[in-house]
Amino acid sequence: MSDTEPTVDDSTDSALARRIDDLNRIVYRFRQNPMSVVGLAIILSFVLIAVFAPWIAPYPSDAGHGGEPAVHFDQKFESPSADHLFGTDQAGRDIFSRVLFGTRLSLKIGVVVLAAAVSIGVPVGLVAGYVGGGVGMTLMRITDVFLSVPPLVLALSVSVALDSSLTNAMLAIAAVWWPWYARLTFGEVLSVKKETYVEASRGIGATSFRTIFRDILPNVLAPITVKMSLDMGYAILVAAALGFLGLGAQPPTPEWGTMVSQGRDYLPGQWWYSTFPGLAIFLIVLGFNFLGDGLRDMFDVEVQ
Repeated sequence: MSDTEPTVDDSTDSALARRIDDLNRIVYRFRQNPMSVVGLAIILSFVLIAVFAPWIAPYPSDAGHGGEPAVHFDQKFESPSADHLFGTDQAGRDIFSRVLFGTRLSLKIGVVVLAAAVSIGVPVGLVAGYVGGGVGMTLMRITDVFLSVPPLVLALSVSVALDSSLTNAMLAIAAVWWPWYARLTFGEVLSVKKETYVEASRGIGATSFRTIFRDILPNVLAPITVKMSLDMGYAILVAAALGFLGLGAQPPTPEWGTMVSQGRDYLPGQWWYSTFPGLAIFLIVLGFNFLGDGLRDMFDVEVQ
């Protein structure tokens, strides 16, 4: 072997260096948008709150940690103070503790809804875009039927048809969301399936399954990831809307939309009851929107 011939270790080091450079460029582009950094900080804060809620909350039993939520009628409707930062509700429960535990529910809703929507929508879009023909047209027409109905109306219809519960609310929202991922994936597959690497995969006799999931899917993940980051906040907002209308989580579950709905009956006197859960909804949706904008700039993609 000559002195100038590259070794395996040299090739590995070179590949690693390229990946580090690519990562540095991605991070740099993300940091160019200050709002994306703010969004990331907000979301990380909510995640930490969700994880450590039992230790952060001053009255975890008021949120139902370990059983049914406690009641303290002798402390009902106390205004915000050092003992109860967000005040108390009509049962004397600490609203600050309930908002903290509500973070867990909201993030759970977002994760479950998007996981279900992506699990249905992305495969539908992949198959429709890659196979095309009658199969693709049929799948896209079914998708268009769902897209023709306003999302909140469809979610309300599904929720009404089922019993009002947190699980059924998540199913209803997932039924609304999957068509958007099917349509997005379909468009992305159409734009990449004529690329040289896809044709080469076909040329060497790769199966359709291998071509779709090894060659096409990794190259359409960027816009899907961006849309997921944007949709997380919207899914939480829709779940809160269902809870507000009494079609989502039911009392005494510490879900933000349900708490806002209960608190409206006591406005404006006990303003803190609705205000603080509403602010939590506002902040988490704002955080995901900022984060999604940053990811879109970082990947430089367009989402539907």
